[in-house]
Amino acid sequence: MKTSNNTNNGTTEVHQPCGMKKVASVTDEITGAFAELEQGVHAALETYSNVHRGSGHNSMVTTHLFEQARDIILEYLGLHKRKYVVIFCTPRRAETLIKQLNPGSYQIVSSHDIGLSIGVSAIAVKRKALPTGAPFQTGGGTTKLISQGWVIWANAPGRFEAGTPAIVNVIAFAKALRLIRKYGNDIFQESTAKKLTIADILYHDELEEYTGQELVDKLRQTLIGRNIRVPTAEGEMPYINLDNSASTPTFTSIWNAFRQTWSQTAQVQQEVIHEVRSICAGFLGAPPGAYDVIFTSNTTEAINLTAESLSREFEEGTEPVILNTLLEHSSNDLPWRMIPGSSLIRLSVDAEGLMDLNELESLMCAYNQKGQYGKKRIKLVAVSGASNVLGICNNIAEISRIVHKYGAQLLVDAAQLIAHRKVDMEAYGIDYLAFSAHKVYAPFGCGVLVARQGLLNFNSAELGLIQSSGEENAGGIAALGKAIVILQRIGMDLIRKEEQALTGLALRKLSQIPGLRIYGIKDPDAPGFGQKLGVIVFELKGMMANRVAKELAIRSGIGVRSGCLCAHIIIKRLLNVSPKLEQFQRLMLTLFPKVKLPGLVRVSLGIENSEEDVDKLVHSLNKITRHPRTTSTSRENGTLNLPQADVKQQMNDFVRDSALSVFS
Repeated sequence: MKTSNNTNNGTTEVHQPCGMKKVASVTDEITGAFAELEQGVHAALETYSNVHRGSGHNSMVTTHLFEQARDIILEYLGLHKRKYVVIFCTPRRAETLIKQLNPGSYQIVSSHDIGLSIGVSAIAVKRKALPTGAPFQTGGGTTKLISQGWVIWANAPGRFEAGTPAIVNVIAFAKALRLIRKYGNDIFQESTAKKLTIADILYHDELEEYTGQELVDKLRQTLIGRNIRVPTAEGEMPYINLDNSASTPTFTSIWNAFRQTWSQTAQVQQEVIHEVRSICAGFLGAPPGAYDVIFTSNTTEAINLTAESLSREFEEGTEPVILNTLLEHSSNDLPWRMIPGSSLIRLSVDAEGLMDLNELESLMCAYNQKGQYGKKRIKLVAVSGASNVLGICNNIAEISRIVHKYGAQLLVDAAQLIAHRKVDMEAYGIDYLAFSAHKVYAPFGCGVLVARQGLLNFNSAELGLIQSSGEENAGGIAALGKAIVILQRIGMDLIRKEEQALTGLALRKLSQIPGLRIYGIKDPDAPGFGQKLGVIVFELKGMMANRVAKELAIRSGIGVRSGCLCAHIIIKRLLNVSPKLEQFQRLMLTLFPKVKLPGLVRVSLGIENSEEDVDKLVHSLNKITRHPRTTSTSRENGTLNLPQADVKQQMNDFVRDSALSVFS
């Protein structure tokens, strides 16, 4: 290296060859771009929740960021939002949607195009060019109202984004597009990150020496967003997430696995994907020689894939029947309605959510052994492993025994189960199992379909496309693997014990609130309590569910969920909605799309929750029952309460400031 010493105000300047300056500059820019991307996504995780239907501050922020991401896509493509709508898809979903569009009616950009392995495709479609009728994939978010016999579909874009979208990945993608304008189109095509091993990403972390209760205690200290304070009627308070059934927050080590993987080479990413497939197989009791593990975007896509596969295997001379229950989430109901030539029947459940196994056996025998319904044969029984409404876990092993006795197959929607109970697919006799990582403390757009080998009816080319579509989200897959490793270190038996104790405490205290009615198991001493997760639904006398949820957020910074919880059939059954009232609701929603319909409030617990969280919930609900609405400045027990209008403005300011920390 040539140098020249030129003295200028006592300093020495070192001159480097132009080529080396350029290399250093490019390296610094790549490092800087990734650092800014990580900062923005971390900020989004601090206030992460599921979108659109939540009541708390975090859901408001995440919904705002998710919708702002659509605007950023249009800005990047130079399109006007009045004429175009942005739909977020996996690569395979994008290909399916594009086949239904006319050339020139859309533009597409993907995370793969810019060098990020997060599995997001964004299609900007002319509003007038969108397909009509039922969407090509159905499930949560694609509808406004569901009955046992009819559906009112949601408007675009929701109608084409079945299930929980890859929310954090979408935000990351939008942030990356903003950074491309600053650094150039190729900034994420290369990485300066150090090459890591599978062990570095999936097994090593600052908590790896801990297990059991000690790990739980340490892990809670690494919850991303644990120190966030939000505006309430009584001033700033720590945000309390009691909406884990909708989506779970994440922890530092899981976030690290996500961000580390997106900047690794394709070879390292494939090694990570292969290892996580093995982790899933071991965690679920699904030996690799007996089961296939396929990565998707969420539970909904996994169930839709199973329905698509099933539609191809029906025997000539029979009419296929799918059997599920009144308890199901729409993602385990709507896809079965869409199979041509098939019919769907639903098992009843009792007030606690338990299936009548005698009824199951009677139906299986009548259809498949005695042939009492002509050519109709039950081909598949599709049940939730745990209810997202009543929190009940039905006896999967006994259900499986009955189902297989009569020659049918069993699918388990395990979205609500995986993070809370041990699952053994081979021992239980489960043929298909579907779940989402965002219910398992890894909210990075990954889902899983585990199927017994030989059951999926796709040719090798189709299966290759399905697999490559899911595997574009290498970061999300890594995060799921890390989350499962952590759950295994804690121990599923301990998680069950902890959550049952907290659920029992919550039930005892909630049952003492005047005018509060709990649905499902109410008594921790009841025989079926051992089958209940930390999911509690209730109503307050004289108050709509959405209002109760808003009051909890405004008064105490508590995030819950309210409404029909994507399980309209069971909610309407619990609320005794008659067929006539159901038709009236259909008419009202058609005429007045923004009308709020009756529903329930849901509290759902996770490993980050504590007795203190339950106490604050109970305290807030007691205050709501005494004073249903705060309309002016008041003082209660020495605490100044601001009027709702002021708090709502502060909440809006909080949303705006949080969004700026992500996309600025």
